[in-house]
Amino acid sequence: MTELISQIEALIVRHWEVLYSLLIVVGLAIYAAASHSLHQRRHPAAAIAWVLGIVLLPYVALPLYLAFGSRKIVAKRAARGVRRVAAVAPTPPATAARAQQLGMAMGLPDPVAYEGLSIHEDGTQALNALRCMIDGAKRTLEISTFVFGRDVLGDEIAERLKQAARAGVRVRLLIDGIGIYLGGYPDLNGFAQAGVEVVRFVPPLRSPKRGRTNLRNHRKMVIADGMHLWCGGRNLAAEYFEGDPRPILGRKPWVDLSFDLHGELARQAQSQFEQDWAFATERPAPEVAVSATPSPVSGAMAQLVASGPDQPDDTLFTLLVSACFTSQWRILAVTPYFVPDNSLLTALSLAARRGVDVNLVLPARSNHRLADFVRHRQLRDLVAAGGKVWLFPRMIHAKLVLIDEELALAGSANLDGRSLFLNYEMMVAFYDHKAVHDFSQWIEVRRLESVPYVARRPGVVRELAEGMLLWLGFQL
Repeated sequence: MTELISQIEALIVRHWEVLYSLLIVVGLAIYAAASHSLHQRRHPAAAIAWVLGIVLLPYVALPLYLAFGSRKIVAKRAARGVRRVAAVAPTPPATAARAQQLGMAMGLPDPVAYEGLSIHEDGTQALNALRCMIDGAKRTLEISTFVFGRDVLGDEIAERLKQAARAGVRVRLLIDGIGIYLGGYPDLNGFAQAGVEVVRFVPPLRSPKRGRTNLRNHRKMVIADGMHLWCGGRNLAAEYFEGDPRPILGRKPWVDLSFDLHGELARQAQSQFEQDWAFATERPAPEVAVSATPSPVSGAMAQLVASGPDQPDDTLFTLLVSACFTSQWRILAVTPYFVPDNSLLTALSLAARRGVDVNLVLPARSNHRLADFVRHRQLRDLVAAGGKVWLFPRMIHAKLVLIDEELALAGSANLDGRSLFLNYEMMVAFYDHKAVHDFSQWIEVRRLESVPYVARRPGVVRELAEGMLLWLGFQL
């Protein structure tokens, strides 16, 4: 034993300069990683866990942090490709004006005109609109989805896309690299043979330089000829539309929200798709021309709200918190999963305490039991502040937030940490009264079918379990 210690001491003496340099490098790496983790907005428990892991187990935690720890990719990617359309618009109401100004300050495209907004009442109407858009495309079709089902709906859409490609339309399909496995792996060879270009967005086990595995593309949109946009919360799988009637593999339809429109807003969505496609294919993002001369805009206006790792700011989260603080009389929201961070929950609760009518519609039971369990702590706090929570009897997958009669945010993002801070998401902010009114009617119909949530005081075991699951279940 004494001899072994002597050998180790001799080894240290001979190579002390190398060991000293190695310790300096490791120390600097620990400092840099810990500092980076603390400066990225995340759940406090997540930040503490990363810092403790990096300090106590650097050789394990540092590689994991490099692979999963950062929430943002290259901020320049967003600035380089965002389509900015200078517009001279009518003066909007106060809440809408603040939202527009805040969005543009964070680098979002300017509000632009759109026409022909159609909010789909059910899956059948949504599917018919999607069929018409695909079949009517003359030049280009861009499709971005998280899930592409291997079911009756997915098979039909796949066949229509193949027919469009055979007819000379350039068809590009962007599927998330994890979501592609969730609905049954689609027939990529069949797409390729028909001329459909398919790219997986950041597949697993990919170089962290090209996207981290826990940062998923949750955006959902279909753009035809750069002028027609179909958008919302629906994935391209049967349960999001009419269900699957097959006896064993069949799925009942969920309640979801989507819409279609045409106009300049569709061009903005196409520009966003180009950025996502360029990132997924590891090619340079296309340069987007900027109009130097303001153009007058009248009529209905909307603004594309992209959120996620490609944005330097947490755009959607910031807009939601700001809108809650500026709301005057009503906040109406529907989401399948409600696990917000403390800032958003506080903004909603304070709005309720100062007399704003805060209503939240959720499924009584969602498809994620863990989210259903941990949401009760936030729901109790919101109800205690004067908010109203409504439980819909079926699975509702819609994502929609309304502020007063001035702002409607509809699209792909849930009110949880993953959508607000990790996923690539896309919402559309509508600023005209008719659109806001129509979206509010959509929620009101579902609210009338719901029952009030009754907050019950949790027992000691449940209180501990909720806290533990919230702490352990944070999104890294």
